[in-house]
Amino acid sequence: MSSTNRTVVVTGIGATTPLGGDAASTWEALLAGTSGVRRLEQDWAAELPVRIAAQIAVEPGEIIPRPQARKLDRSAQFALIAAQEAWKDAGFTARAGEDGSVNPDRLGAVIASGIGGVTTLLDQYDVLREKGVRRVSPHTVPMLMPNSPAANVGIELGARAGVHTPVSACASGAEAIGYAIEMIRTGRADVVVAGGTEAAIHPLPIAAFGNMMAMSKNNDDPQGASRPYDTGRDGFVLGEGAGVIVLESEEHAKARGARIYVEAVGQGISADGHHITQPEPSGNGIAHALQNLLDNTDLKPAEIVHVNAHATSTPQGDIAEIRALRKVFGDDVDHMAISATKSMTGHLLGGAGGIETVASVLALVRRTAPPTINLDDPDPELAADVVRGEARQLPEGRVAVLNDSFGFGGHNVVLAFRTV
Repeated sequence: MSSTNRTVVVTGIGATTPLGGDAASTWEALLAGTSGVRRLEQDWAAELPVRIAAQIAVEPGEIIPRPQARKLDRSAQFALIAAQEAWKDAGFTARAGEDGSVNPDRLGAVIASGIGGVTTLLDQYDVLREKGVRRVSPHTVPMLMPNSPAANVGIELGARAGVHTPVSACASGAEAIGYAIEMIRTGRADVVVAGGTEAAIHPLPIAAFGNMMAMSKNNDDPQGASRPYDTGRDGFVLGEGAGVIVLESEEHAKARGARIYVEAVGQGISADGHHITQPEPSGNGIAHALQNLLDNTDLKPAEIVHVNAHATSTPQGDIAEIRALRKVFGDDVDHMAISATKSMTGHLLGGAGGIETVASVLALVRRTAPPTINLDDPDPELAADVVRGEARQLPEGRVAVLNDSFGFGGHNVVLAFRTV
């Protein structure tokens, strides 16, 4: 089957995050303006310049059987939990091919990670140094490789149309979902399980991010540390977890009687070509991604009523995104309710696009935009309507939401979803 005009829809969602062990509890916490950031209590954190993080709310060991968990890095554990929830939420009751609902040759999986199995890599290196060669786990390589989450989800569900792992730093999760949309639109698959995962709360990544002045050092106020758009913002807070959705051709979803959440309109992609860690300050790179989205879909600016912003709480990045939105949409930005959910979840790096897509889908379905917390003193350059204080109702009718994700290296990905 080959087509370039297939309508793509979302039929399932799943998440495990610093706010909750599933999509529903995460969503309720977002609406309530709850912060998932806590002080790190591990012994290794005592000497670090950054001693806060948004750790997972429900440990995967409470969900995944121990024999299986021992062979998976935390990033793969998170991905598997979120994928299983999304798969069940989409109405699938068995592995592909076992209940007739989807042909395994028409099922794909695209699960991204910005860093991959970094905790496995570093922990096993410690084992090598301290206990010797024979004590290194034989599962180390399958655990640390960045494609491990995607591979394990694909194996779990029986996906044979293709299993892929985009690695584009903090844009990885969104890029995975965009890739999945194109797999369906071009006829490679009928159903794709897609999203992002990350598990990098470990002393080395935290020390490295801290030393490059990218992370907040507000150790005395963990829940107030992530503060997008605020004049007092001083960097992001590291989070962990995964967000996964089930994408499907509209034809396939209707044929099996699936509930459809929203339409996945498409993606816009660009690169800054500017700096390995700093965003292009004028927002031109991001603006090109936004324009690419408009040029390659039927989305109209007037339809966009909500933006789940990348907004990590870094001094430069937050405002560059707002500038880009204003460049492309002009006065239409004034009717877009902007939410910075990283103020509550922290920044999940390669997992961010996954959980923020789940939040974007639910914002459309529930007609509600989550608040941005900790925004006490807005940056004077913030020329946009950011949702503050309490969640806000979104308009009725056929409306759309954008989910923005940007990453080190200048990767820019914008996803669009629309009500059906």
